[in-house]
Amino acid sequence: MDIGGTLRKLRLSHNLTQEDLADRCELSKGFISQVENNLTSPSIATLTDMIECLGTTLKQFFSESVQEKIVYKAEDMFEKEDAELLRGRIVWLVPNAQKNKIEPMMVTLGEGGRTAEIPAHEGEEFGYVLSGKIVLMNGKTENPVSKGESFCLHPDAPHYIFNPGKREAVFLWVSTPPSF
Repeated sequence: MDIGGTLRKLRLSHNLTQEDLADRCELSKGFISQVENNLTSPSIATLTDMIECLGTTLKQFFSESVQEKIVYKAEDMFEKEDAELLRGRIVWLVPNAQKNKIEPMMVTLGEGGRTAEIPAHEGEEFGYVLSGKIVLMNGKTENPVSKGESFCLHPDAPHYIFNPGKREAVFLWVSTPPSF
């Protein structure tokens, strides 16, 4: 089996760059390239991490037919403390969402935390605040959103979200098309 080629096909089917996969696996882009070009062989643990970050399992990866996963358990989800996310973390609720039309995430922002600014783009974003309070900055407009409230945005301006409170804020964030 061409492990590198199969990894490349799987990565591309999810519209991920080598850098995207490297970030999610906490590996270097160069290492991903070497694996995909069969210049190096990853350890079983590293290969497992790479495959799981692409939303599949070793068994599915090495089988001829891959069944689409419908239900995701906590251990399937991918959590990352993002350098562009000030005082917060993101949990990708559907690990291979890049192949889908939507990308759902759960974002936690600590006191004063904020997301990176996202440029205007085609598509839509939806959010629902599970706890705390956030402010959605759309261009120069502040849009406060509290627990139990939601937002729907057609991002025609640069935008970001911040936590103005002293308590942690947690919200679901769904983007279409996937952009994170």
